Amino acid sequence: MKIALIIENSQAAKSDIVHDALKTVVEPLGHEVHHYGMYTPDDKASLTYVMNGLLTGLLINSKAADFVVTGCGTGMGSNLAANSMPNVFCGLVIDPTDAFLFGQINAGNAISMPYAKGFGWAAELNLQDCYRKIFEYKAGEGYPKERAEIMAKNRGILSELKAVTCHDMLTVLKTVDQDLLKASIAGEKFQEYFFANCQDEAIADYIRGVLA
Repeated sequence: MKIALIIENSQAAKSDIVHDALKTVVEPLGHEVHHYGMYTPDDKASLTYVMNGLLTGLLINSKAADFVVTGCGTGMGSNLAANSMPNVFCGLVIDPTDAFLFGQINAGNAISMPYAKGFGWAAELNLQDCYRKIFEYKAGEGYPKERAEIMAKNRGILSELKAVTCHDMLTVLKTVDQDLLKASIAGEKFQEYFFANCQDEAIADYIRGVLA
C-alpha cells in the first residue's frame, strides 16, 4: 500500500514525530510512506488544512496514493476539507478505538488526526497505536462482526451518494482556484512522488500543465 502523509503549516514542527511514528508501524507491514510535506515550519511551500484536502483528493483519485494520513491542530479542518473531495472517505481519528472502528466499519481511504489538541507526553505512542489499529487489520471486516454485511451495504450507498454530489477530480482540478492548486502541489517532493505513482494520465497531464 502507498500511504501519503500530509502535514499543514501550523503543525509542521511535529512533522518528524508523525512521520517516524507512521513509518515505525507500516513499513514492517510492507507499506510505503510518501511524505508530501510539510517537513519544517520554514518550508518554502506552505500547506493549509484546505490544501491538505485538495491534495488528498488529487492523490486518491489519481491513485498516486492508496491511503492518506493527514491532520491539523484539531484534525477537524483537514477532515472537512478531505471529505469535500470526490471518492475520499476520511475519518477523524483521535485515539486507537476511533482508528479501529473507522477501519472496520467505514473502511475509508484517509484519516485526519489532531496534532495540537491533546498532543502531549507520549503522543508518539498514541500515534503508533492508532496506525496499528488502521493498518494491521483488514479493513471493512465489521464491528460487531455480525453487522459486517449491512455495514458494507451502507458503504456502497454512501459511495454512490458521493458520486452524485461531487464532480469528478479532473473537473475539480480544472475549476478550483488555480493559485490554490499550485500552492497545494508546490512541495519539494511532490513531483518526485506524484509522477512516479500516478495512474491517471489525464490528471497527470493536467498537473504537468499547471506546474509548467
